[in-house]
Amino acid sequence: MKSVIMVVGTLAALGCGQGERPRSGSDSAPADSASRPAAAKGDVQLKLPSGFSATVFAESLGSTRHIVAAPSGTIYANTWHSPYDTTRRVPPGGLLIALRDTNGDGRADAVQRFGSTSEQGSKGGTGIALKGSELYAEADSTIVRYRFSGDEPVPSGKPEIIVTGLPTEGGHPMHPIAVDARNLFVNMGSATNACQIKDREAASKGRDPCRELEQRAGIWRFSHQPGQRYSPRQRYATGIRNAVGLAFSSDGQLYSTQHGRDQLAENWPKLFNWKQGANLPAEELLRIQEGGDYGWPYCYYDPELKRLVLAPEYGGDGKEIKRCAQKLGPVAAFPAHWAPNALAFYNGGMFPPEYRGGAFIAFHGSWNRAPEPQEGYNVVFQPLAEGRASGEYRVFADGFAGARKDPGMAAHRPAGLTVGPDGALYISDDQRGTIWRVIYKP
Repeated sequence: MKSVIMVVGTLAALGCGQGERPRSGSDSAPADSASRPAAAKGDVQLKLPSGFSATVFAESLGSTRHIVAAPSGTIYANTWHSPYDTTRRVPPGGLLIALRDTNGDGRADAVQRFGSTSEQGSKGGTGIALKGSELYAEADSTIVRYRFSGDEPVPSGKPEIIVTGLPTEGGHPMHPIAVDARNLFVNMGSATNACQIKDREAASKGRDPCRELEQRAGIWRFSHQPGQRYSPRQRYATGIRNAVGLAFSSDGQLYSTQHGRDQLAENWPKLFNWKQGANLPAEELLRIQEGGDYGWPYCYYDPELKRLVLAPEYGGDGKEIKRCAQKLGPVAAFPAHWAPNALAFYNGGMFPPEYRGGAFIAFHGSWNRAPEPQEGYNVVFQPLAEGRASGEYRVFADGFAGARKDPGMAAHRPAGLTVGPDGALYISDDQRGTIWRVIYKP
């Protein structure tokens, strides 16, 4: 049974207009509408399981994307600024944020900005990761690294440039990252929906072979050394349309989420009806293997058939498998078009034992399920054991969108997740720049 928790969070009025889908059809990035719809001032109600409660840790931060927690309890956030959005100004100081609760009341009372600024021409990014005293962050087409000295929460020196030349054109320009002791893993989302000859055009065949896979739609591996430049040779895994959530489990295994492709019904109405278009294909949680091929654009995962099937751009009829038999399927599947934007494994001591080792996934929310209702805009929990799903996913936190589940009209859209050193779960939102702190008290 779920309890409804009132979470105080003022919703700023940000202009008027109609809700628009994200630019280039991407669910992973904030909407780029130059005029944002007005949201009524008030509170949202987050629905959480019994015993859990949520408070606003910080708000009005800008487009807050991925977040990471330091052992000290400092939360670091990467933010993104759309050059097309004239209604929101980037606060002075930078697009990276350090947030601290210095008095123990559960709310950040020390907020410091650093890193690149809009005046320097940067739009910021999504990816952020912490390894020891080093903070890695995406900044446009680069990954940079900051080094901390002593107990200072904000680095004083200039960052090192670790990787340059990351592709930013097309539908999925963001670069989520994950870092372990030796490697830096970076998502290169696809530039297109399904590698069609004419992107998103009805009945357009897919390019075969899809040369885009040489440059995009996979996970790339780099070292920690400065001065690297992106190239096809660093590709680690392929066939992943957009791995916005990247995280390591407690045993060091890399996992990612995958945004499934769009427009099955719109582009192939003789094969798929509108209901199938709204509910296919599944969003996925993937266990990443070096050299692994996860199927995009040739294949997609059908949650009813429980297998990868051949995409219509490559001659599929919605049931055929053919070349997809050689591709790697998901660990777990989720409803279509929910847009899984963040992944965090729970290894803290605060939540009940049933959560240990499982995965939290933040869903940004759909724009393309019409005429079915838009869905997502929530955080789910997926139990895992020995690298496999050990039960069905369940919605853990809901209510972020408020009255309207729509990209432009939603009050909040979950975008980032991290677990604090005390075991609390932090959830970021890129619609209104809010971070929540979720705790458990039986």
